[in-house]
This record gives sequence, C-alpha cells and structure tokens, in this order.
Amino acid sequence: MRIRIRLFARQRELAGARQVEVQIADGATIEDAWAALVANVPALAPGRAYLRFARNAEYADPATALADGDEVVCIPPVSGGAGETSLPNGGFVALRDAPLAPSTGGDLTARLTTPEDGAVVVFEGRTRATPGTPAPGEEAEAARHAGRRVDALEYEAYEPLALGVLAEIVAEAEARFGVARLGIVHGVGAVALGEISIVVVACSPHRDAAFAAARYAIDETKARAPIWKAERFADGIVWIGTQARTSAAGTSAAEPPAAG
Repeated sequence: MRIRIRLFARQRELAGARQVEVQIADGATIEDAWAALVANVPALAPGRAYLRFARNAEYADPATALADGDEVVCIPPVSGGAGETSLPNGGFVALRDAPLAPSTGGDLTARLTTPEDGAVVVFEGRTRATPGTPAPGEEAEAARHAGRRVDALEYEAYEPLALGVLAEIVAEAEARFGVARLGIVHGVGAVALGEISIVVVACSPHRDAAFAAARYAIDETKARAPIWKAERFADGIVWIGTQARTSAAGTSAAEPPAAG
C-alpha cells in the first residue's frame, strides 16, 4: 500500500518536507507507517513519545489499520490558509490569515448575539514578549534564547481536523454550559508582538455561563486543536506546546498510550 504522511511544525522541519509517501504491507497500521517513515528520516524517531495521529482528518489510535491511499497526519505537541464553518446550533468556528483584525471580536459578537443575550464575553489572545513553555524536545533551543524577547509568533494548522475539533468544542460548551452561541476564530501565519492570534466570543442570557463557556473554549482549543505555535527570535525559533489531548477535559475516554 502507498500511504501519504503529512508533517507539521518540528517534524516538518526535521524531514525537510511537508509530506512523505511510504510503502507498507497490506493490513499494516498507523504505527507501521510511522516506522517506515522513521526508516527514511531517522531524526524523527525521538519525537514519537509526544505524537498523536490522525487518519483521513480524524484522530486515530496508532493500532488503526490502513488502506491504500490513506493519509496519516503526525500531530506534534499543540499550542494551543483559511476556512470557516457556521454550526447548526448557532456557533461559528474559523481559521483565518493572521494577524486577526482588531474588529474580529466585535464582528463575531454582532454575528452571534440575539436579544435574549444579557452577557457577552470576548477573549483575545495576543502575542506577548515573554516566552512560553517549549514543546518536548525543544528545551535546548529554548535555553539558547533564555532571557530574550519574543519577536513574533507563527501558527500553522492541519485545517480539516482543526475545524472539526473547534466545532466539537463548541458543541461541548453547549452541552456543559447551555451556551450555543459560541465563536472561535484562530489565526494562521505570523503574529507580531501585541497582535491578535485568537478570538473567542460567548453569548448567553447569564454571565456565569458565558464566562465558563469562553474559558472552556480557549483551554480546550489550546489542548486539542492541531494548531502549532512557534516563537520567533532574531536568530531562531522554538516550538511551543504539549502533547495533544484527543478528548474533552473531564471525560472518561482514555488517551491512547504514547510509545516510548
């Protein structure tokens, strides 16, 4: 079988390519495809413990069997092109070219609110000068830039899965907090200091629910969406993030074990 493997963030840099094709035996799994990839690009091997995988734009366990022509995506630690989706419950999610316009929060509020809403919470995420937590494997590079100011952030995303995960988060917020009119817009590309990378808007008749839904949306986006963030310095970059979760916080769904 021929399998296409897509790479992002640090894995893309190590491989020197955004995608690699491998040949594996009939009935082989995602883990087998990863092994074939590492045989071609040994530098990728140390990152395995921190990866999640997707098959054809859906999160998948490494033991998932593959079919000829499948696409496997290696999902490195997440941080927290363009596309957008209007959701049937009244929510809205989008990926847009970064930086986001200062009017994004107001535009999203106008799109989502109704006369029943007595509370609107708007969250804006902006680039700050101080560094964040480096992704696993990036500690040495982060130490090299210790004490320096961040010049800019740069985001990239696996768009089909990212939009799907954002839509799931909106649906979960409705189920947990009764907030259906929730919007998440995330930027993709370069974001200079002080510019906006993400906007979350939650509209509700009551403020407690709006605050809770907005907090849930930003926390889950950073933990689950396949969107990667690099801090850019004058002479290098550091990828930021932690191993992606594949299910909502507080659920009983077990995370797939990471290979050592």
